[in-house]
Amino acid sequence: MLKVLIPTIMMFPTIWLTSPKWLWTTATTHSLLIAFVSLAWLGWMSEAGWTSSNTYLATDPLSAPLLVLSCWLLPLMILASQNHITPEPISRQRSYIMLLTSLQTFLVMAFGATEIILFYVMFETTLIPTLIIITRWGNQAERLNAGTYFLFYTLAGSLPLLVALLLLQQSTGTLSMLVLQYSQPMELNSWGHMIWWAGCLVAFLVKMPLYGVHLWLPKAHVEAPVAGSMVLAAVLLKLGGYGMMRMMIMLDPLSKELAYPFIILALWGIIMTGSICLRQTDLKSLIAYSSVSHMGLVAAGILVQTPWGFSGAIVLMVAHGLVSSALFCLANTAYERTHSRTMVLARGLQMVFPLAAVWWFIANLANLALPPLPNLMGELMIITTLFAWSPWTILITGLGTLITASYSLYMFLMSQRGPTPHHIMGLQPFHTREHLLLTMHLVPVILLVTKPELMWGWCN
Repeated sequence: MLKVLIPTIMMFPTIWLTSPKWLWTTATTHSLLIAFVSLAWLGWMSEAGWTSSNTYLATDPLSAPLLVLSCWLLPLMILASQNHITPEPISRQRSYIMLLTSLQTFLVMAFGATEIILFYVMFETTLIPTLIIITRWGNQAERLNAGTYFLFYTLAGSLPLLVALLLLQQSTGTLSMLVLQYSQPMELNSWGHMIWWAGCLVAFLVKMPLYGVHLWLPKAHVEAPVAGSMVLAAVLLKLGGYGMMRMMIMLDPLSKELAYPFIILALWGIIMTGSICLRQTDLKSLIAYSSVSHMGLVAAGILVQTPWGFSGAIVLMVAHGLVSSALFCLANTAYERTHSRTMVLARGLQMVFPLAAVWWFIANLANLALPPLPNLMGELMIITTLFAWSPWTILITGLGTLITASYSLYMFLMSQRGPTPHHIMGLQPFHTREHLLLTMHLVPVILLVTKPELMWGWCN
C-alpha cells in the first residue's frame, strides 16, 4: 500500500519544483509509473483475506480492482486536461495537477482503509478537490449551482452515516472491518434499528447515485471540466458501491426485508434514466444519465446480497469506470474542436475524423455491453442474480438492456453519422495524445476479457 501512497504524496513537491516546460511531461510520467506499480495489487488475489501494510491500510480482493482503477485514472486525467489548461498561468496549472493528485491520495486511502471511520473521513475529503475542480475550472456560469448541488446532496446523505457509525462503535466497541467481518450478526429488530440501517446506506445510495437522489450527477458532469467528469464517472461513483458492499456484510438480518424498496427504485431507475437518455440533446448529459442507469443495476446487484450479485457489481463497476471515462474523453475532444456539446450542431464527424469514429464505435459498443466485454459479464451476473431473487425482474432488466442499446446507438449515429454541418470549418486534427488516452482506456477493457478473475477472484 505504501509503495503507491508515498510516491503519490511525493508528486506534490515534484509538481511545484518542476520547470514549467517539463511540468506536464513530468506529472504524466510520474503518475504512469505509480499506475504501473499499482498493478502489483492484482497479483495478490490468490491469498484469502486481507494483505495489510499496517493496521489502518490494507488491500483485499474487493478493494484491489478499485484501487488499481483509481491509480490508472490519474495519468489519463492529466493527459486529457493538457489542451485546455495549458493556456492558463503556470501557478494555476500546478494547482490543477495538485488537486488531481490529492484526489488520488484520498481515494487510495479510502479504498485501502480498514477502519470504517477512516474510510468515512476520506469518503468526505474527496468532495473538496472535486468541488474546487468543478467550480473553478467548469465551463459555464451554472458550475457554482452544480457545485452546490453536489456538495449538499452528498453531505445531507453522509451525516446520518456518521451518526450510524458512532452508534455502531458504541454497540460493538470497534469499527475495524477486519473484526466486524467475522463478528456475530447483531440483534436488529426495533424501529430504531431500521432507521440505523437506512442511515448506514443512504450516503452510499446518494453517491452511487440511486434514481431519486441522482439530480446532482448530471449537473456536476455537465459543468465539470474533462478531468472532473472522468474522475466522477470512473471512481467517485464507485466509492458508493464499495461502501455499500462493506456495510451490507454487517446489516445482514434487516436487509432481507428493508432492501425491497431500494431494489425496486434501482430497477425503475434503469428504465427511467435510460428513457431520459433517449431525449437528451447534450452529449455530456446523455453520458451522465447513462452512468445513473448502469449504477442502478450495480445497486440492485449489491442489495440482493448474493456472491454472484457482488461479483457482477465489481465487474460492472470497473468496466463502467473505464468505458464512461473514455466516453467523456471523446465528448471533450469533440467539444474542444466544435465548441458545442449539442449533438445536432456537432454531428457528422466521421467524415472529418475517421479514426476517432472507430474509438466512438468501440466505446459505444462497450457501453451497451457487447459480448465478450466485461460490461456484459457484469450485467449478466447481476441480471441472473435478480432473476433468482424474483423472476419478474427480468422484464425490467431486459427492457433496460434494450433501452441502453437504443441510446448508445442514438449517441453514435447523432455524433458521427449524417451530413457534416457547414459551420464546422478548419478543425484541428486529432493528436497522438488523444489516441494514447483512448487506447489506455479501452485496451484494459478488452484485456480484461482474457482474465476476468482479476476483478472477481474474491468470490472463489
